[in-house]
Amino acid sequence: MQEIGGFGKTMLIVGPEQLLAQRLAEQFVRAALKERPDASVSQVAAAELNAVELTEIVGGSLFTEAAVVVIQDLAGLPAGLADQVAELAADPGPELALALLHPGGVKGKGLLDRVKKSKPVIAEAPAVKTWELPKFVINEARQHKGRIAEPAAAALVESVGSDLRAVAAAVRQLLDDSEDRVITEAEVHKYFSGRAEPTSYAVAEDAINGRTQAALGKLRWALVTGVEPPRITSAFAYSLRNLGKYLDAADPHMSDPDLGRQIGVPPWKVKDLAKQARDWTEPALATAIRAAAKADAQVKGAAVDAGFALEQLVMRVSGLRRRR
Repeated sequence: MQEIGGFGKTMLIVGPEQLLAQRLAEQFVRAALKERPDASVSQVAAAELNAVELTEIVGGSLFTEAAVVVIQDLAGLPAGLADQVAELAADPGPELALALLHPGGVKGKGLLDRVKKSKPVIAEAPAVKTWELPKFVINEARQHKGRIAEPAAAALVESVGSDLRAVAAAVRQLLDDSEDRVITEAEVHKYFSGRAEPTSYAVAEDAINGRTQAALGKLRWALVTGVEPPRITSAFAYSLRNLGKYLDAADPHMSDPDLGRQIGVPPWKVKDLAKQARDWTEPALATAIRAAAKADAQVKGAAVDAGFALEQLVMRVSGLRRRR
């Protein structure tokens, strides 16, 4: 099990995925309170701190000297507090358990590097890639003493989208509604069948598979329910690039898991790509990728009517698919 710090130590949590970072911080607080149940607990946003408040929260309370302090979004810390925080990170003292959260990136990197030099316990909260989401769903179900197979996990991601908090909440809801704590693909479709908001990826997949009218219908619903147009063009670009990677890498002697790792998609997706590849040529795919890039520029300001640009993209991509 990963070390999570404790009194006299600093834990540095780095990465943009807020859900994972928050969970690590909660684990840190629980472990510290197990060590010192009487400790005061403070969780504050770095941008809202001042020197007086920082001194107060690290000093415990009237009833205890022990303090557990979690400072969120270290990148937003006022510059005047950088030295004080760096000193605390290097030497928190026996009465302080200190957790610092930084999203990564260039903002606040100077302070981040200073904290790293003091040898804190480091944990990562990396962004979860889209193709990794079904695996996240499976692990999430397992953490809550439930089970979900990969096809059902993929269906859940397709229904809910890529927001990690929404995905995690959907897993918990489905497990709570299941008598045996097993989530099936049928239950996923049943639970989300009434959702008015199709995912951007469903629009792209329908277009790539030549289901023009289905793609247009989902596109219109997506726009009505507030899906941002750039999310849709991004889904097209992602799906088309994956198909291109498959066409470049397809090897009849390679297993789906190995091919998936090479392309960067889960094994179940390789089967979908194999089916799609039968109806696409490399020149047609290159044209479709250019069309997606053009539509992306249009919906970001180059076109007056983003909806019309997206409809044109759907019909263009669907029309490029080789007909049998």
